Amino acid sequence: MVVGMDSLTDALLSTREEGDQLAGRDFEREAAERLDLSDLTFQQVRFARCQFTNCDFSGAAFFGCAFEDCAFSGCRFAVSFWRDAALSGCKAEGGDFRKARFKGCALDRLRLRWANLTGALWERCALTDCDLTESGCQELRVVKTTLQAVNFTRADLFRAVLKGTDLSGCTLDGVTLSASCQELRGAKIHAAQAAVVARILGIEIAD
Repeated sequence: MVVGMDSLTDALLSTREEGDQLAGRDFEREAAERLDLSDLTFQQVRFARCQFTNCDFSGAAFFGCAFEDCAFSGCRFAVSFWRDAALSGCKAEGGDFRKARFKGCALDRLRLRWANLTGALWERCALTDCDLTESGCQELRVVKTTLQAVNFTRADLFRAVLKGTDLSGCTLDGVTLSASCQELRGAKIHAAQAAVVARILGIEIAD
């Protein structure tokens, strides 16, 4: 376990070298760049207003971690695992979250425009005021998760599994769905969103 008061970069490099987990630490207004952090474990770590640039978190695991107003530029989180984590006010536009798994997480005010969430899982999560405009959400699985004010404008939801999900508080303008709109079967939408689905199916709605 890494202890002490070293900087964020030093702590991450030490964790990489020791092959151990980073636990019980608090970092604020620090930066890390071009670090290989793949397959590491983070336990009860808090990051506030930190900047990560071109870092590889592929396969990393985050347990009870908190990210507050952090920025991720060119970072990769493919096949990462998140449990009971909280991400608030963070930016990861264009981030790679392919097959990432989020369980019991609170995601608030995230900016995930153009992010790749292909094959990802949100299970027992709460997403509030998140921007996923033009994101790639193919085969995304949403299970027992609440979505409020989530913007999916022009997102690719092809083969996403949304059964049982309440989408009535989300923006679905211009989303990509299969020809049958099977992605929305069993999901809840409001009347205005039904018109969006009708257009995808080629149905004209009279005024």
